[in-house]
This record gives sequence, C-alpha cells and structure tokens, in this order.
Amino acid sequence: MQATNYIVSVDQFSNQDVMHFIHLAEAFKQGLTVQLKRPAFAMNLFFENSTRTHTSFEMAERRLGLQVIPFDPKTSSVTKGESLLDTLRTIQAIGVDLAVIRHPQDAYYQPVLDAKLPISLINAGDGSGQHPSQSLLDMLTIYEEFGHLDGLKVAIVGDLQHSRVARSNMVLLTQLGAKVYFSGPKTWFNADFAEYGEYLPIDDLVSQVDVMMLLRVQHERLTQTNNETFDATTYHQKYGLTEKRAAAMPATSIIMHPAPVNRGVEIASELVESPQSRIFQQMTNGMYMRMAMVSHILVQRGLLDAKTLEDAANVNFN
Repeated sequence: MQATNYIVSVDQFSNQDVMHFIHLAEAFKQGLTVQLKRPAFAMNLFFENSTRTHTSFEMAERRLGLQVIPFDPKTSSVTKGESLLDTLRTIQAIGVDLAVIRHPQDAYYQPVLDAKLPISLINAGDGSGQHPSQSLLDMLTIYEEFGHLDGLKVAIVGDLQHSRVARSNMVLLTQLGAKVYFSGPKTWFNADFAEYGEYLPIDDLVSQVDVMMLLRVQHERLTQTNNETFDATTYHQKYGLTEKRAAAMPATSIIMHPAPVNRGVEIASELVESPQSRIFQQMTNGMYMRMAMVSHILVQRGLLDAKTLEDAANVNFN
C-alpha cells in the first residue's frame, strides 16, 4: 500500500492493499507479536457512541504495545467550542502519535488532511460516509470462509441510505469481483447504490446469495416522523431475515451483520448465533484487522520494523 499517514476511506485501497491487510490480520490472529522502537501513544476520539469499534481499536492498540490516552468528548474542550482540528493540534503537541476518530459529520477528516498535520489518523466512521475498518474486517471474514471474493454473490439488506458500512462494502466487494445486490425499503435505495448492484426483494435473494449482510435501522439518523411511524414487527416481516427466509438460504451461505443487532427487526433473534452466522466472528476479526491497520501506520511512522511484518505475513510495505 502506498506510504501514507492516514487511513480514512476504502477509496485508498487497491485489491493488493486489501490482501495486504487480510494477510497482516491473519498473521496477528496466528500469534504474531511486535516490538515498538520507542513508546508510542494513541488516542481514540469517539464523538458517536460505539462498543465494538471503540473497544476493538483500543484492544488492538494495547496488544501492539501502544499506550492509550483516554478521551471523553463530554469533558473535553470541544464543549467550549474547540474545533476538531485544534483538538488534534493539541494532542499532537503533547506527543500523541495516532488519533482514531469517529464523527457524525461526513468526511470530517478532509480539513485534517488538508492541514497536513504530522499526527496519524484512522477514520473509525464518519456520518453516513465511510467505515474502512469495518469493511476490511468484513472482507477478512468472507475471505476466511470462501478463500476468495471473486464471483461471490453478496446481499446488503436494510437501512442503506444511512449506512457507511453499505457504502464502504459495496465499493470493495465490487472491486474484488463480487456480485452485489441490495434490499430493504426501496425508498432507501438510490443512485449511489444502483451504480454497484441491483435492488431485489429479500425473498428473491435468500436462495441465491453466498453472503447475507444485514444492516440495522439507524433511528438516530431518521426524522422524528419516520421514527414515530416505524413498526418493528412490520419491518421484520417485510424486509428482515426471518427464520423462514433463512431456511431457504444455501447451506454454504453465511449471515453477517456489523452490529449492534436489533433482534427481531432486521434479523430474527434465533439466527444471531445460528450455525451460519458469522456475526461474532466478525467482532473477533475486527480486533485483528485493526491491529493490521494500526501496525501499518506504525511502520509508516518508523515506529515498527517493516521486515518483521513482511516476513510473518508475506506482505510488502514498499
């Protein structure tokens, strides 16, 4: 992958880059350990609630030997009107090497990149824009299952309009040769998605796809009127993966979900831990993939020896 101080969008990745991260993550999963050249510091700045992404980034950082500096936006100078850019300038000034940021604003990172700050940046999700770490961990999960992505049929089903996961995954899946389909409420399917795949009712998809990828309804991004009229039972019956629909899936197909899961809405509760579900495997893979992403940044900063990773994962940092 091209030498860079930041990872903010899947648009940065070639197919070779995706495999670079997959092999690195697999090496960490198999027990690879590393030694930093000096003490290094990370700060996770999450301006939206998170369980999986936040904790797995912190676990990844700690396993790599970084010291994690706490940050709570509610008790920071953000509440006094400090800009994100000035917050980053501040933590850079006190010696933080890496900032992992989740922010409700789409492309919040662009002013940061334009400012060319020396601090490294990983985007942990921007509004309804991009979620590169989730997309890479999903590619890892699918690759582990099938040994390839080329030619697979993948359905992305649910709240497409508000999903950064859908937008990131449709790009990488298509780029890697998968056939992408979309389903869910038709009003949430627009031209952005039509460029990458066709819309079909979920009942037309369950019997033919290799991967059924469910998305939750993001009530925090819906209008008050839409939330007031939303009925979970009706949604589940019309658009969700019910037990009946799951029974029609091929035996070799898998169920995925970036979580948090709304049981009984986009997916029947009984299916979350079913034999075909890879939902919790995604979470495990997320920590290893984030180790791969952070280690890549550390190599670019000269804090980690590239040859150690190249030898263990058969990857190239040039």
